[in-house]
Amino acid sequence: MEFRGFHKDSFKFLQEIKQNNNKVWFEENKSRYQEVILEPCRSFVVEMGEHLQALVPFIKAQPKINGSLFRIYRDTRFSKDKTPMKTKIGIVFWQGVQKRTESSSFYFQFSPEEVFIAVGVRTFHCQLLKAYREHIKDEKNRERLHNILEDIKAKGYETSESHYKRYPKGFSKDDSYSYLSLFNTIHGAKSIKPNNEFFSLDIVDRAYKIYEDLFPLQQWLYELTLEVEY
Repeated sequence: MEFRGFHKDSFKFLQEIKQNNNKVWFEENKSRYQEVILEPCRSFVVEMGEHLQALVPFIKAQPKINGSLFRIYRDTRFSKDKTPMKTKIGIVFWQGVQKRTESSSFYFQFSPEEVFIAVGVRTFHCQLLKAYREHIKDEKNRERLHNILEDIKAKGYETSESHYKRYPKGFSKDDSYSYLSLFNTIHGAKSIKPNNEFFSLDIVDRAYKIYEDLFPLQQWLYELTLEVEY
């Protein structure tokens, strides 16, 4: 199916999930989920993936669940919130051979409240965190990342905030751009209010412009993932 915008009932369906967040209701409405959410998302992955090839020729754009599309069911094993279904829809395009959540990615998420468009790495797992800290021990690498983040913020994008309170071994507050050593994830993002462009092909152009602005950060992170040792 050719993408012409997300389904006009996308947000209505997600609101209904909030009000009926149980497996019985979902099974009764599974055909609606496939029509209203799943099929438009698959088409979006194909369309957006073709656009992103202009930035990353070998971008991973897989229009299937556990590919670019996330499961609607939540993993509740370690969560206090036991509601079974997600009320936000996430889509990811990634670069590299690592798992999608461990790669430098282009991310798209929507809910009735917002459309969230970002690039980055979701969380630095142990090996990636180690590689990141080793990488930014070089002042030139720190400076380049700092300048990229400052440029992104100047264009109106939000960026990561520090996670750790203490400087890791090998870093101190006297280092240039020392705040970078306190990160456990890095992203650049923009949150926009849903409007009519979401239901048209215009959402692809809007997302691509954001991805293009954030591309230097995505590439910095991709280069970092190449240094990870497994």
